[in-house]
Amino acid sequence: MQSENPLIADLVKVANSAAGTLAGMTREAREGARERMKEALGGLDFVSREEFDAVKDMAAKAREQAEALAARVAALEARLEK
Repeated sequence: MQSENPLIADLVKVANSAAGTLAGMTREAREGARERMKEALGGLDFVSREEFDAVKDMAAKAREQAEALAARVAALEARLEK
C-alpha cells in the first residue's frame, strides 16, 4: 500500500507547472525570434532558387548566342577581306 504524502504531491505539482511554464516560454521565445528574423529579412530582396536557375539558364543561352554571332561576324569579315 502506498501512502500519499501531501508535501511530495505539492512538490510534484510545482515541478510539473514549472516544466509547463518553461516549455511555454521556450515556445514563445522561438516564435518571437522567428518573427524578428522575418522582419529583419523582409526588406531584403531575395530570389527563389527556381528564379535564380531560370536567369542562370537565360544567361548561358545568351552567352552561347553571343559567341555564335561573334564567330559569324568573324567569318563574314574574313570573306570581305578576300
